[in-house]
Amino acid sequence: MASIIKPKKPVSSSQSNLCTTLFFIVLFTIPVLFLLHTSTTSSICTSLSTHLNNPPFSGDLRAAEFSWNRLPFLQRRPNPPTTLKIAVFSRKWPISTTPGGMERHAHTLHTALSLLGHQVHVFTSPVKTQELMSQQHLNLSPTSSPPYLHFHEGDPGYWRYNKAYEQFLEEDQKQKFDVVHSESVALPHWLARRLPNLAVSWHGIALESLHSNIFQDLTRKQGEPIDPAFNKSLQGVVPKVLNEIRFFHNYAHHVAISDSCGEMLRDVYQIPNQRVHVILNGVNEEDFGVDSKLGEEFRGGIGIPQNASLVFGVAGRLVKDKGHPILYEAFSELIAKHPNVYLIVAGSGPWEQRYKDLGPRVLVLGSMNPSKLHAFYNAIDVFVNPTLRPQGLDLTLMEAMMSGKPVMASRFPSIKGSIVVDDEFGFMFAPNVASLLEALELAVKEGSKRMSQRGKACREYASSMFTARKMALAYERLFLCIKNDTFCNYPSAL
Repeated sequence: MASIIKPKKPVSSSQSNLCTTLFFIVLFTIPVLFLLHTSTTSSICTSLSTHLNNPPFSGDLRAAEFSWNRLPFLQRRPNPPTTLKIAVFSRKWPISTTPGGMERHAHTLHTALSLLGHQVHVFTSPVKTQELMSQQHLNLSPTSSPPYLHFHEGDPGYWRYNKAYEQFLEEDQKQKFDVVHSESVALPHWLARRLPNLAVSWHGIALESLHSNIFQDLTRKQGEPIDPAFNKSLQGVVPKVLNEIRFFHNYAHHVAISDSCGEMLRDVYQIPNQRVHVILNGVNEEDFGVDSKLGEEFRGGIGIPQNASLVFGVAGRLVKDKGHPILYEAFSELIAKHPNVYLIVAGSGPWEQRYKDLGPRVLVLGSMNPSKLHAFYNAIDVFVNPTLRPQGLDLTLMEAMMSGKPVMASRFPSIKGSIVVDDEFGFMFAPNVASLLEALELAVKEGSKRMSQRGKACREYASSMFTARKMALAYERLFLCIKNDTFCNYPSAL
């Protein structure tokens, strides 16, 4: 009897694309998931003293694979070793009262560099006239600080890199820039490749965005359908990663804002070691510090009773990728067990009303400017960052630690490798409800006195690593190195 062989169905283009996408997801994600699969209480590094007393480094700074923030740069001096003329490309400049993290970073860094004595020119998108006039602290003189701002023509808030580049070329003809700094892809690679004196700071790369998409989808409840946007994003993100790996080589120097990002740029994106430099973000030390009286007044003003056993705090945009689905669920379970626990929410967004629905022990206060945030941090016992975004480093973690508060954060390589580098600094959890609830319960069990002890260790470490001045000194040294190779020799060049 003759056998009947059914012809194989041809593989459709969509099926092929799906297989390719799944292959790359597995390829890129398994190492990250392995890193995440560690005990909440496991020691990330050896001890606090290890981090505050790093072994001395000498040699070519371009060979350093650790964060430059760990190095002791000269803190006090009458003048810079040489005055630099610095060009900065930033999509936006923080004119509004509640700017985004990248805008705040750009403002903090380049204001600090101006105060060190360098001439900084910022090329950015236009703003509304009334917004600009309301900012009395902005000085548009090219020889004084803060930086000289060049707003290109066009609609407010709309970035046109070609117009900004034209302004840059015009200013460069007057006096050559020593170094050019691009905040992420503010200056696209086909223009950046023309500039051998350019450094780009990456506040998030596509490979990390892929991980973020996965963690966000894992928050879906059983039976809840997959968000169509998730499927669409997966189809586009893998080609984006491959494209990035190719065009990133067009940038002369890369600044990674976390140790894990530096590893990805070197090991996955295949950027040569001497072109990758890790410099962590910093926050203005004058804006964030320990002030217990201010914290007590803030608590009283919003109605938190003196007998509250523990006060948690969260700050930032109240959106899904910041982890609010898991914090909402975990805290709703926590307050059902502990009657004197409170949560202060500093931020606005889609999850605002849901937090309000949890009752009087969850206080939603909306977005806050830095002065209000200072009081907020001093009013809480522990800061929670449930982010589902492995990319970048939230400034809120550094602000909280500078304010003498322990932190509770998602166990991502960027955070555990650069921020919560010691168990004493707080708690880490896998980005899911059960793990976060376990960490919340542990903090409640330890109590406010223990949180205060942890906070002192956080303040000590943050003061040595996350200040605006330390960040500016590290960038200054990098920019000097780009200008002249002799400045790459640490520590003897200065």
